Amino acid sequence: MILEGIILLIAGADQAAKNRIEQMKNETFPQPLEKTGGKIVLYRNHNAGFPFGVCREQQHLVRMIPVIVTSMLAGNFFYLQKRRERPVYRLGLALAIGGSLSNLYDRMVRHYVVDYFSFSLGFLKKVVFNLGDLFVFAGFAVMAVLEIFEELQGEKRSKIREKRVKCE
Repeated sequence: MILEGIILLIAGADQAAKNRIEQMKNETFPQPLEKTGGKIVLYRNHNAGFPFGVCREQQHLVRMIPVIVTSMLAGNFFYLQKRRERPVYRLGLALAIGGSLSNLYDRMVRHYVVDYFSFSLGFLKKVVFNLGDLFVFAGFAVMAVLEIFEELQGEKRSKIREKRVKCE
């Protein structure tokens, strides 16, 4: 139940931020976010495509692919939740699903995703994100690191078994 709450919290927080950004006047953008020393800048970008506007002319793909991906993530999440398996992996799924649901809502209702902040660091200055994007990235990062860790642990166990067999 906690992970389901995390999903709703992420999607809700991102939607609240998007709604606030949408209500602000156009002339207020871009503007530095208070108390960040100019490290985070607020924008209001409407992205009708995938990241960086890819495929914006093919709206059927821009809507259906996220539906399919989010559905697959949710199916995997609920399967693992029911079995109470892989808690860290489930956390990664929850993070990714929360961000994905917020962006999916935008695609279906607004017909564009609201992106609203950028980091004033190197190449990231040119990329505008939303919280949903960050949580999708964080979720997949958690899952990838866990998969790598489990793979390395599996290799280590295999080598230990091989040594035992040779000794016998």
